Amino acid sequence: MATVRYFAGARTAAGTSAETVDATSVSDLLDILEDRHGERLTKILGSCSFLVDGLACREPSTSLAPESTVDVLPPFAGG
Repeated sequence: MATVRYFAGARTAAGTSAETVDATSVSDLLDILEDRHGERLTKILGSCSFLVDGLACREPSTSLAPESTVDVLPPFAGG
């Protein structure tokens, strides 16, 4: 199972800082998270960036290994 770690507003919307999900791709993962957490997280996921095992991921078709870690990063203000 992949580990999903949430940051900032995504953490608030998910109601947890981390969880495990049985998903085979980023797209599959997003579908599961949207079903699991509902509209509040779904809205935030649309503007989030994702890191898969520490690398930026822009392709929803990216495969996930059972031991993958996916970081969900909403846009951050300030600098």
